[in-house]
Amino acid sequence: MCVSVRPPQPVTFEELAMPLFGQLYNFAHWLAQNREEAEDLVQETYTKALRGFGSFQPGTNFRAWMYRILRNTFLTSRTGLKATMTVPLEDEEDAANLPAADTKTPEAILIDRSNQELLRSALEELPTRFREILLLCEVEEMSYQEIAETLVIPIGTVMSRLSRARAALRAAVQQKLQKV
Repeated sequence: MCVSVRPPQPVTFEELAMPLFGQLYNFAHWLAQNREEAEDLVQETYTKALRGFGSFQPGTNFRAWMYRILRNTFLTSRTGLKATMTVPLEDEEDAANLPAADTKTPEAILIDRSNQELLRSALEELPTRFREILLLCEVEEMSYQEIAETLVIPIGTVMSRLSRARAALRAAVQQKLQKV
């Protein structure tokens, strides 16, 4: 009996890229701090990635490749521009994500929201290089190697920059707490 072994079928761009959509949007939203700009960044990232998919080396880290394209697109969009900070009147995402019957007390909910806002505000004040490395590590849960590939920096730089970013975030939170 002869068993034929077919070579593995090439993976399509859609199969690799679509599962990353939510993660890329979240990262773009944190970087841009604006929903519309984040949507544009993700759309442009997917367009560039699809256009350049032929240059992607199979067997390498596709996720890091996509994040690198997103990051470079963001940085390019900021060249020569002053980043503006906008504050929405209502936090639509928080309102949409609240469960119908929450067992927390109103006081506990208020404290949680206050702590989240404090952290978000401190994170937004950090320089982009600190904010992006914290987000890739803590929110996107990338390994140091993946972060190094995404940011195109040595792994030692990832570790030292992450340490400095955490210290800067801690200092920013403490400073905000002292003002309260």
